[in-house]
Amino acid sequence: MIAEATQVLSDNYDYDEGKVLFKPTLTFGSQTFRPSKEGALSYFVGGNPDFPNDQGFKLKPWTKVWFNQLDYILHGDLAIAQCNVHLIGEDDSHIFVNKSFVFKICDDGKVRIVLHQSSAS
Repeated sequence: MIAEATQVLSDNYDYDEGKVLFKPTLTFGSQTFRPSKEGALSYFVGGNPDFPNDQGFKLKPWTKVWFNQLDYILHGDLAIAQCNVHLIGEDDSHIFVNKSFVFKICDDGKVRIVLHQSSAS
């Protein structure tokens, strides 16, 4: 699973060739921001002793998710988007999240995330 999650980060975030500003939903304190690929990976799949509060957001058994109130701006090689996300867990837990993304056309021609800000509503 670590290899697959690492590949997803490489394919979708610009950690390998550039810089990413990432503020995950459920982070706080000195580990609120995740400028490194290692920190982002830990947030999504957990298990990293350097990030002891990470439980693996991706691993929670989500059963339903939907997006709404999407808006965006196109500006040169950037696309800026905002939306709300509603997730429901297998245990019927609910989380409402506000998201902001900046996507960039990278040097290899692929579009990747360079900013991902997420906060609970």
